Amino acid sequence: MNDTICALATAPGGALGIIRISGEHSLEILSRVFSKDLTHVSPNSIHYGHIGNIDEVLVSVFRAPHSYTGEDSAEISCHGSRYILNKVLELLMANGCRMANPGEYTQRAYLNGKMDLSQAEAVADLIASSNQATHQLAMSQLRGGISSELDKLREQLLKLTSLLELELDFSDHEDLEFADRKELKDLANKINKQITQLAHSFEIGQAIKQGIPVAIVGKTNVGKSTLLNALLKDERAIVSDIHGTTRDTIEDTIDIQGVTFRFIDTAGIRQTVDKVEQIGIQRTFQAMHKARIVLWLIDAEPTPEDIQSILEEAKGKSLIIIQNKIDKQEITIAPNSDLHKYTHVKISAKSGIGLDQLEKAIFEAANIPSITDSDVIITNARHYESLLHAQQNLSRVLSGLNTSSASGDLLAEDLRLVLSDLAEITGKGQITTNEVLENIFTHFCVGK
Repeated sequence: MNDTICALATAPGGALGIIRISGEHSLEILSRVFSKDLTHVSPNSIHYGHIGNIDEVLVSVFRAPHSYTGEDSAEISCHGSRYILNKVLELLMANGCRMANPGEYTQRAYLNGKMDLSQAEAVADLIASSNQATHQLAMSQLRGGISSELDKLREQLLKLTSLLELELDFSDHEDLEFADRKELKDLANKINKQITQLAHSFEIGQAIKQGIPVAIVGKTNVGKSTLLNALLKDERAIVSDIHGTTRDTIEDTIDIQGVTFRFIDTAGIRQTVDKVEQIGIQRTFQAMHKARIVLWLIDAEPTPEDIQSILEEAKGKSLIIIQNKIDKQEITIAPNSDLHKYTHVKISAKSGIGLDQLEKAIFEAANIPSITDSDVIITNARHYESLLHAQQNLSRVLSGLNTSSASGDLLAEDLRLVLSDLAEITGKGQITTNEVLENIFTHFCVGK
């Protein structure tokens, strides 16, 4: 933390490149190599000059604590040549800088109180965002969406802890007023509900972040590979009239209305003695089990055995039945068929008929809620694990409150564990003894 660090902030080889410097001696070191003394310039200012005889540059100056890291820092904007960038870095290191470690700028921002852990992790998510949905989730987290939600929970847990501590410390006095067990249970149930909602959002968060898996299944030669190519607008899968051409799963992604979907083309389902094809068919069923959405392609009325097999394998999934090759013939499904309760889409994968309607049906089947900047959705596995631990510890509090003989000091300890679990998400927020005492004497009547 006492070192002054430097690093390239942009990829080399472009028209321009940016080198970032941060640390207590940033402006002093930069002044040694820049054509102007920057040690006394105004903060948030830009200066034109030369770095040695290497390049003409613009230097942006930031003063602590009003910078990304919370330290004195500067950004050098120069030409993007690898040679120029390397020479500038060498010059900075020769005058007292060292190369930054991976993620060190954001680490310093966290250590200097510019952001909490959840916001620091959001920086990586923002850089890796590949569509509108992942970008919105990362921006919400970076702006403190999760932190704000956890701060609200912390306030409620402080109140609950204070009530329990009040009961423990002053229960010998008959003239005191403090909450009864019903109030404690109501408050604990409210907190538990909020933590549970946050934990449940992880499934949606992971689906958005990793891409929603969609398995394309059906018999051989119904047009699965043609459909994949049509959705991707690329010849990704081999298309042939020969049965059993696809023998392994083929995956690729597309964005539909700002959400990434991972499409998995699978081997055609049929009876075969070919051992390699049998392995491919086994992988088809594995893909169905992992998928969130199953697209079942048919080009003729399915048999009762086919229907039963697909419905069993796709149980618990969003199933869309796709009637393909409608440019050649229409498919009639028996009125009493179990398939009528599922979404049906008629397409011609070869000519492109109905693909817009299919994409709309796929997006609706994903059941992804509209995401705004105020939404709090958990996308990080570490956050999810901490929420699960908090749920477990809070469940013991609820069980104890439902038992009149439960020890108040044990309940208070379990509550502190809940707070510790939630504090792990942001790296701050554990309740201290002084806070509990202050809350007791400020908000509760402790005597007449």
